[in-house]
Formats: sequence, C-alpha cells, structure tokens
Amino acid sequence: MLLLCASTGSAVPTASSRSGFPTDCSHLRKTSPSGVYVIQPAGSPPRVVWCDMDTEGKGWTVVQRNSHDTEITWKQSWTTYKYGFGNVEGDHWLGTEYLHLLTQQGTYKVRFIVRNKANVTHYAEYDIFRVESEANGYPLRLGRFSGDGDDYLTSYHPKKGGIHDNMKFSTTDRDQDQYSGNCANSYGGWWYDRCQNVLLNAKNHILWPGFCDNGDCTSSLILVKPTDVC
Repeated sequence: MLLLCASTGSAVPTASSRSGFPTDCSHLRKTSPSGVYVIQPAGSPPRVVWCDMDTEGKGWTVVQRNSHDTEITWKQSWTTYKYGFGNVEGDHWLGTEYLHLLTQQGTYKVRFIVRNKANVTHYAEYDIFRVESEANGYPLRLGRFSGDGDDYLTSYHPKKGGIHDNMKFSTTDRDQDQYSGNCANSYGGWWYDRCQNVLLNAKNHILWPGFCDNGDCTSSLILVKPTDVC
C-alpha cells in the first residue's frame, strides 16, 4: 500500500494548461453541470472527458464507466487500452497513458462506484491514486481505503485473486499478471494478480465482493480528483 505522496510535481495541479484547458475537472466552477468537457493534463494532448459535478465534492474526472450489458468488448489490445476507447457519454475507458499523465501531475484520490441489482450504489475510496508509466507496465498505486464495504484492492485475499495494489496492467496481448495463464483473456484489461478480487473492465461481469459477488453489478464508475492528503 502506498502511504506516501508519489508525485514528481506539486501537490495541486495548475488550474489550466497553456492551451487554456483545465488540467482536470476539479478546476471547473462548482456551479458547472455534469457533462462533456475538454481537459489537458500536463504532457497530454487535449482530451474529451465526462466531468462529474454531482458526486460528493464535485469536480471528479470520470476515467471509466461500464454497464453490465455494455456493447463494448473489454478484451482490447494494449494499444487500445493505452489511448482509450468507448464514448465518454456512455461506457468508456479514458486511456491508461492518460491515467498516467493525469495522476503524475499531482496527488490524486480515486472513488470506485458500483451499483448492484437492487439499484443500490456502493463505493470504495483511496486517498492516493496513481498509475505509473508504460515503461514500468502502468502499475497501480493506491493509498488508504475508506468506503461502505471491505477493501479488496490493497488487502491481500489469497482465496480470491490476491491483491491489486502495485500490480502491473495486463491485456490480452500483454500478460503482466502473477498467474500461470493470462487473466485478461477471460475478461479484459485490468491490474491483475492471480487473477482478481475486483473486476470492473468486463462485459457481462462487474465484480466487487460484498456488493456483487457473482459479477452481477449493473454498472461501475471510476472517478479521480486531486487530494489534499499530503
């Protein structure tokens, strides 16, 4: 578990890039509605994203959205995951490279949200969230957990999939997990160990133990924003 700030820059990203676009959704006015906006993290070209201005705290950048019966096939290649796919107004993946560029410009937190079959939403939040570089395999770095369930990302669960924190990203054409086979072949790209406790990037299978043990959550959402933990 990563408990120290892991940032090469300042703790709070600058309000806008040289192009005039904000570096993330946290720099929108609090009165702005949720919707499609253009941001430009440091070192990145401008990116179209969905900004969530309704979730607690406002100013969240949506980096993943999935629905159980999605039309998206999440078994995409490394390159497709790198640059992102889908529709920001619906199911999509921002792009692993852009997750790296977004989270390397400051200290970020993350909120994972799932909705179960009873239409009840649950969340897990980590006060530090960072995706390292492609050269390192886009490993996941997480901080301290809070939420309305149990921690299945930074705690080790040997009878399930092991752990997700500090795992490299795996896709169908780039196996970086700790399993003898390739976990991504079964579902899609994710930070696998042996293989998963939690899985949000899959078609007809959205899993978070305690919320949807059989992979039958109806939807998932991953939100990020700067944190003042450090």
